[in-house]
Amino acid sequence: MKIYLAGPEVFLPDPFAKGASLKKLCTQYDAEGIFPMDNELGGEELANMEPFRGPSMDVGTAYEMGVGAALGKIVVGYSNNQISFVEKTHAACVLRRAKDGQLRDENGMAVEEFGDGEVKLVDNLMISCGVEKLCDTAQEAIKTAVELFKTRIPI
Repeated sequence: MKIYLAGPEVFLPDPFAKGASLKKLCTQYDAEGIFPMDNELGGEELANMEPFRGPSMDVGTAYEMGVGAALGKIVVGYSNNQISFVEKTHAACVLRRAKDGQLRDENGMAVEEFGDGEVKLVDNLMISCGVEKLCDTAQEAIKTAVELFKTRIPI
């Protein structure tokens, strides 16, 4: 099984070291990790959904998640930052409750407040709910992706 390792790690000072570390985790579960800088596509998808340059995840990774989902790939995300999207947005900008009851930023744009119940949204609704599972760590996400792959019914 191959797993594409999507995430903003490509912007690190030494992205190859991080890629090697993630690939090593994959081998623990009999999977082959494909790092973006390998210039190879394929496999199921693991997405680092941690905040990147703001309250939301890396937009390039979000795009890759969408492509993977459209191709019928298993997409599993991870983020060690489990703070709600509302809280992260509030830390990044001023939010106020408007007369219409909506929580809004300084530009008047509504901020999603979904997920106050069982599901805690760590990012935009479409992103947080667009994965098979959101895990706390890369290792947990790799294990989950492999388990899902083994139980998947071919289309």
